[in-house]
Amino acid sequence: VQLVESGGTLVQAGGSLRLSCVASTGTFANYYMGWFRQAPGKEREFAAAINWSGAIKDYSDSVKGRFTIFRDNAKNTVYLQMTSLNVEDTAVYYCAARGSLSRSSVRDGRTYNYWGQGTQVTVSS
Repeated sequence: VQLVESGGTLVQAGGSLRLSCVASTGTFANYYMGWFRQAPGKEREFAAAINWSGAIKDYSDSVKGRFTIFRDNAKNTVYLQMTSLNVEDTAVYYCAARGSLSRSSVRDGRTYNYWGQGTQVTVSS
């Protein structure tokens, strides 16, 4: 499975941005999808995850209420809609995929099998 993110750019604080991640697989609905991010000098951290149907979503406390994860299985795409951005959201954002049957925490990046190359989001004050 190859994952390709897009949508990262420079945005002003308070602004919004939508990231996309397209998966090259014919069985996209079989995968649990997650978004992670890594700021300069910091460890990678979980941002959001979504189950195969979109009915179950999970968010980190730092993005809850501001970010929305959703997917379109017909387009093999998962999205991260980001609003009320602040400078602390500046990071490289990665999408990741793992099998839907895994019972490991969706917040643990080590449980994801496939990763994209990342897309840079920079929020200016």
